[in-house]
Formats: sequence, C-alpha cells, structure tokens
Amino acid sequence: MSQGAGVVLALVPARDEAERVGATVRALRDLPGVTEVLVISDGSTDATADRALEAGAHCLDLPRNVGKGGALNAGLAALMGRVADRVSPEPAVLLLADADLAETAGRLDRLLVPVLAGEADLAIADLPAQHGAGGFGIAMGLARRGMARATGRRMAEPLSGQRAVRWEALPALLPFAPGFGVEVAMTMDALRAGLRVVEVEVDLHHNATGKDLSGLLHRARQARAIARELTRRRAWRPTPNGAPGAHAAEGGPAPDAHAAAPPAPDAHAAAPPAPDAHAAAPPAGVGSPGWEGSPGAGEGGGGYPQPPHPQPPGPPGDPAPGGRNPEDDPKPPAGTT
Repeated sequence: MSQGAGVVLALVPARDEAERVGATVRALRDLPGVTEVLVISDGSTDATADRALEAGAHCLDLPRNVGKGGALNAGLAALMGRVADRVSPEPAVLLLADADLAETAGRLDRLLVPVLAGEADLAIADLPAQHGAGGFGIAMGLARRGMARATGRRMAEPLSGQRAVRWEALPALLPFAPGFGVEVAMTMDALRAGLRVVEVEVDLHHNATGKDLSGLLHRARQARAIARELTRRRAWRPTPNGAPGAHAAEGGPAPDAHAAAPPAPDAHAAAPPAPDAHAAAPPAGVGSPGWEGSPGAGEGGGGYPQPPHPQPPGPPGDPAPGGRNPEDDPKPPAGTT
C-alpha cells in the first residue's frame, strides 16, 4: 500500500495515566492528518485503557509492565500489522507522544510540519522548563555528554519522548531500545544513520517527577537505562560511524585531531554485564492487540516490530542501520516472534 500524503499514526505509551490520557487522546485526534491513535497501556493498574477507549483511541492493554521501550515495540508491531493487513492506512509519519500531555498534545502539529514537508526524518520536541520538576539534571547531563561525545551533536532535549518520525526512516531505529533508554538510543541511531534530526520548540506540559522517593527512584532507573544505551553504542569509545565532529557544526564540539587515541581495551578485563534478554521483550501472554481494551489472547502481536520496508541483509558482520552492531541489541526470548 502506498503512503498516504499527510497521514499520521500516533503511538502513546501509558502507565497508570487514567487522569490525563483521555485529554491527550482527544487532542491528538484533533491534529491535522492524525487518522488513528494507539495507546499502549503498559501494565496499568488503573482505568487507563478504559479512558483511552472512551476518548476514541485503540488500546493495546499489556497484562504486565514491560517498560517504555518494550511498550513502544509492542505497539508499533501492532500498528505495522494493521498497516500490512490494510486495516490502517500506511502513514507518512509516526507520531510518538507521552500520555500525560493532556490538552497540550494538541500543539504537536509543530513537530509534524518539518517531517511532512520533507525537511527532516526525525523531529524532537524541545519543551520549556516544567513546573514542579525536581530533578538534579544528572540523567539529562549524562545523555547530553554521551551523545555529544559519540555523535558530535549536542541536543537540547535528549530525553524528550515527543517525536515525529518519517515512516520510511523507521528501519534505522528498530527495534526500539528497552526501558527509559529508548529516546537516547533512538536519537543516536538516527544521527549515526545520517538521518536529518531537528529539534522544535513546543510549549508542552506534563506531570514532572518531584524530589520525593518515587521521583528519585524514577530518575535513578532512567540514568541507569541511559548509561546502558550509551555503553552499548560505544559513546565513551567513538567508532568511525559515530565519530565526534560529524555534526559539530550543529552544536557539538569538534574533536582535537591531535588528541591521543583512547587506550586499547584490556583483553583480560572483565566483560560488561550482558543485557537483560527480557528487558525489551514483549510480555508473555500478550496476544493480538486488545482493540476493545482487553488483553490479547496469546496469538502474537506484541513481538518486535519489523521495518515497514525491510532491507536486504548485508555481508556477515555488517553493522545494522545506524552503525550499531546487531549483536548489541536485546534479543527476544526463545519462542517469541
């Protein structure tokens, strides 16, 4: 099926967002070009799925929490299945939005403009300072430094989950990284693949985490996930595909050509811990999308998304699109499709 001019499909990961997801869905459905909104209720214990359905979204109701990246993978697999079956139109753009934006999600049309106009492959929302945010900037600083070192590009909002992606550019970004590392990994993969990445200022507002115990634990998990993805993509040891300076003109510092090369790794050094093979895998029991708000029945549909236009495999050992080694990507458990 050929792409529909200006057609947009929206994907919204949500966990316990019953209070705000309805307003978010309604705002997204009012955006020009948005034909469908799919909410992935990521093991929610409240009425998130019910509120999403009432607002006019489709809903994939996962029986247990799999993390943001896993939820996006499951949702995108469901969307791609619908597109392949011609139930949904093939879009020009995939819009990613957090469930807690409420009415401000209606301003995401600013993200769609450069992608629909063919001026960008990935547009990322640059949000204003959020009222009530209580972070110390550790996760944000870690993401900025690691990404700048690996790609030469300093991002204003490396952790923003509000993104518009050209549908045909998705193969370079899949599968999405697990957990809270999804945004950092997506941006690095896009830059290393040579995609055009832009940041757009958008006046969006969401529920910011505070400095209570819950907020501190959330940011600790986020920083850990970011560090994991930076390490997997060798941010601390730049590779030819992601050498610093490639995008220095866009805000990143150019490398010193005479700087000493990093020391060779110790062959006897302890290997980094293996990634959790279950981190981004779809949950057991997730079946075909619960379009009526009920969990799937186990027929599949929560697996890793396949590129919309699969590319022929290269010679053995070639890196995947985006310069990352496929061996570094998390693998689904045996028996998962």
